[in-house]
Amino acid sequence: MPIRIPDALPATAALESENIFVMTEFRALHQDIRPLRVLILNLMPTKIATETQIMRKLSNTPLQIEVELLRTRSHEAKNVSREHLETFYRTFDEVRNEHFDGLIITGAPVEKLDFSDVDYWDELVDIMDWSTTNVHSTLHICWGAQAGLFHHYGIDKHELPAKLSGVYEHVLEKPSSPLVRGLDDRFFAVHSRYTGVDEGAVRAHPELEVVASSPEAGLYLVKSVDSRRFFVFGHPEYDADTLRLEYERDVRAGIDPDVPVNYFPGDDPAREPLCMWRAQAQLLYTNWLNYYVYQTTPYDVTCAGVEE
Repeated sequence: MPIRIPDALPATAALESENIFVMTEFRALHQDIRPLRVLILNLMPTKIATETQIMRKLSNTPLQIEVELLRTRSHEAKNVSREHLETFYRTFDEVRNEHFDGLIITGAPVEKLDFSDVDYWDELVDIMDWSTTNVHSTLHICWGAQAGLFHHYGIDKHELPAKLSGVYEHVLEKPSSPLVRGLDDRFFAVHSRYTGVDEGAVRAHPELEVVASSPEAGLYLVKSVDSRRFFVFGHPEYDADTLRLEYERDVRAGIDPDVPVNYFPGDDPAREPLCMWRAQAQLLYTNWLNYYVYQTTPYDVTCAGVEE
């Protein structure tokens, strides 16, 4: 089934060029199907790239998805035009009275700041609080996962000795979880971050459970016991060249970054990187949508998030 997004969104052309079925708004209006409403709070500076990456994962499922994009009003984006934001994004004030089957909160390049020092932190707190009553299931990614753990469960982040960047091998700690159904016993996933969370505090929290982790990179998949909140500490949405673009950006900035681990063949940045995480990333999004959104969300979307 297709993903339903605005006709003029840049991601539309990119996805269609990959033979992904993108449904026009006109055609969607003439179908008697209740699509899943998924809201993406895009906190990444590379907004158009992130939109396309996440929508690519959402679109490759048998479900019809209606995607809406959310931005923070309290932060001025510098890497995308105001016209793009005003055309395709909504603000929290515009959606606060609505209900959604799913919410995705992306990462953000603010890891080294204390949460309270992030200029949109208060607004993000309002959105996370709102999600408990107006969203059926929320997927938090990278810094978004750290922010969600801190706000909902009081588990803070800490700075790592060096940036964790690369493709790491992971193991399933709870292979019976539908979230990882179909994943191999050992799989690769991307991490790109300067901070981590207190793994011991996560494992000890009675409302949280660890689904997958890495001996090198630490926690990867964590979920709430009630299956309403999901935390992904990597970047499953990344394209094959995203880590390379980040690495080259840091080189140009004079940061002298380490070469991303297990990414370039022979650890040679001059060689084309291999994408070893695409399949697990797609399964992760598909499983979240199927088992934790579609199969459990109320048919009446206005009831999504409402406690029975």
